[in-house]
Amino acid sequence: MENKKVWFITGASKGLGLVLVKKLLNQGYQVAATSRTIKSLTDEVSKASKSFLPLEVQLTDNSSTKNAIERCIAHFGKVDVVVNNAGYGQIGALEELTDEEARRNFDVNVFGSLNVIRNVMPYLRIQRSGHIYNISSAGGYYGGFAGWGIYCASKFAMAGFTESLVEEIKEFGVTATVVYPGYFRTDFLSNNSVMTPNHAISDYTEVRESEKTHLNNVNGKQPNDPEKAADVLIAISQEDQPPIHLLLGNDAYDMLKVKVDMITKEAEQWKNYTLSTAF
Repeated sequence: MENKKVWFITGASKGLGLVLVKKLLNQGYQVAATSRTIKSLTDEVSKASKSFLPLEVQLTDNSSTKNAIERCIAHFGKVDVVVNNAGYGQIGALEELTDEEARRNFDVNVFGSLNVIRNVMPYLRIQRSGHIYNISSAGGYYGGFAGWGIYCASKFAMAGFTESLVEEIKEFGVTATVVYPGYFRTDFLSNNSVMTPNHAISDYTEVRESEKTHLNNVNGKQPNDPEKAADVLIAISQEDQPPIHLLLGNDAYDMLKVKVDMITKEAEQWKNYTLSTAF
């Protein structure tokens, strides 16, 4: 067990994070897992032990995040794999979401992950090793979903800063991967996970239809298995040169093709204008 990597996983009390924690512990890994309450972790996994460290963390608070990483290092002596998994879905047209609703989604999905990266990198730099997973979404490269603009924007942001992060940390022997999951059968779309707008505007019929479809028809019928996603993350963590971009699910792969084809077609259609700007 001494040779097993130490994982630090956020948003670990449910969904993919919880599945990953349980699978890692069953395979003998050492895991520090965060949630907003300790009870949500101890109820689902176990109490603290030599191999498991549950941490109550407010990821939007830099001091709380820093303290959690320090406790992980103190408990296990190191950290090898970081999984920025915490996040939630926000439904709503751009017009109808308030500034507060939009910023809250970015605070958790984007700035919470940046707090983790900022505070874990000093240790990974010294180690000259480590791998960071930033869990984005298929909506992090294809945003063509009515009512998901803010959520998709937050996941696009994760993809963007991961690409820069890869270039910044490679000299230290540290790697990073942005993960684009499609629809996985977790509680992501349940009432206590996804947020809907406080002041919906009825004129947005496509947004309301998308909201209804996701909450009533897609929820519980997602085509992808989170157990298999966890297996992939564990396998990729053992690679010397992990991918920068990792798609998960047939639907994610199909959305990539749609996006590439759309951009290529439009680039060719408007090529004359594109190339007309040179001196």
